[in-house]
Amino acid sequence: MRQFTLPFLFCLALVVRAVAQVETEVPVEETPAWELRPVASWLEAQIELHRRGFSCGSVDGIRGPQTVAALLAFQRAAYLPETGELDVATRENLLLTAPPLTEHVLSASELGSLQPLPDTWLGKSERDALGYATAIELVGERYRASPRFLQRLNPDIAWDAPLPGTRIQVPAITQFRPARAARHLHVRLADRVLQAMDDDGRVIAHFPVSIARAVDKRPVGELYVTVVVPNPNYTFDPAVFTESEEGRTLGRRLIIPPGPNNPVGVAWIGLNRSGYGIHGTPDPERVGRTESHGCFRLANWDARALLAMAWTGLPVFIEP
Repeated sequence: MRQFTLPFLFCLALVVRAVAQVETEVPVEETPAWELRPVASWLEAQIELHRRGFSCGSVDGIRGPQTVAALLAFQRAAYLPETGELDVATRENLLLTAPPLTEHVLSASELGSLQPLPDTWLGKSERDALGYATAIELVGERYRASPRFLQRLNPDIAWDAPLPGTRIQVPAITQFRPARAARHLHVRLADRVLQAMDDDGRVIAHFPVSIARAVDKRPVGELYVTVVVPNPNYTFDPAVFTESEEGRTLGRRLIIPPGPNNPVGVAWIGLNRSGYGIHGTPDPERVGRTESHGCFRLANWDARALLAMAWTGLPVFIEP
C-alpha cells in the first residue's frame, strides 16, 4: 500500500479547501420574488379569482356574467361593496399573487394519448377510457381557458397537428385547495351558481353550475351528499334519454367508461334523491345553462375542486 507523507496530505487538504471555496463562491441565479400588485385587467382578475376558488368559468379575459358573479362572491366574502366592478377597493384586495401567464410544453406522451371521441353511445361504451380528443381541449381544461382565448393568445400554433415540444402560453392557474373545510353547499337556481360555505357561513368556493331544463326536475330544499366518486363511469339509460334515436334503437343500457369526456366528467357527488348528483362535464363552455336532465353540472376543474371538499352527509341547500 502506498504511504503518503504528512506534508503531502497537508497540501492535498489545502487544495480541497480551495476548490470548495471556489464552488461556494459561484453566484446562483435566483428567480425574483413576485411583488403583489392589484389586478390590472379582467383577464388578471379572472386568473386570480380562480386561484382563490371563485370560478369564472372558462378564462377568456372578458367581463361576462360568470366573471361578474364570481367577483360579487369575492367581494361579499371580503366584506367589500358588492359592485361587480374592478373598483379601487376591489383592486386593493384582489392582489395578483403570481405572474398571470405561464408556459405549457406539449409532450409526446400527451399528444400520443389523444383519441377522437366516438359520436355514438355504443362507440363510447366500447372504449377503455374517454380521454381528451384534441390538444386544445387538453390544455384548455388543465388551465381553465376557453379554446378561443388560447387561439388568440397563441396565434402561431397549428392546433390541429401540434408537435411535441410546442410551447403554449396559458393562464397560470393550478388546482384550487381550500384553506377551510366545507360545512354546507348552496345551489341558487335563479343565479345558476353553487357555493361552498364554512362554519361561519362564509363563501370558500364559488362555481357556475348548469341546472335542469325542465322546471319540475329542479329540486328545492335540503338534500345531502350520499357518495363521492372520482373518475366515475356512467350508465347510459335509454329510458332517461327518450330524445335519443340511438337509445330507442339499442333498447338497452350501456356502461360508458371514465375520463374527462365521460358524460359526468371526472367526478360524481351523489345526492339523496334518486338519479340526482353534482358532477363534471366534458363541455365546460356550456356550464351555466338550463339544459341538464336534473343534475348539477360543473366544469371538470370545478368538479375536481368540489370533490376535494365533499364528504358523505354534507348538507346541500337548493334555493329557488
